[in-house]
Amino acid sequence: MLAVVLTGMGSDGLIGARLIREHGGSVLAQDQASSTVWGMPGAVSAAGLAHKILPLNAMVSEIFRQAYRNHAEAHELREAVV
Repeated sequence: MLAVVLTGMGSDGLIGARLIREHGGSVLAQDQASSTVWGMPGAVSAAGLAHKILPLNAMVSEIFRQAYRNHAEAHELREAVV
């Protein structure tokens, strides 16, 4: 599971990010420089829940990288079981 926390006000994404981390998922947060409002990603970052803090223009490539990695791990697991 992957959560991507982008620019926004408040800290309501903090609870979801914490749950995702507790269940083995990854959390990406947008960096302050590229955020219009750094409330949401800032709260997640300050709580130490973000695996990576990235500028907006780097998010898509990181999402693809993680999706490919997870796909490759799932394939390896299937091969080991069969």
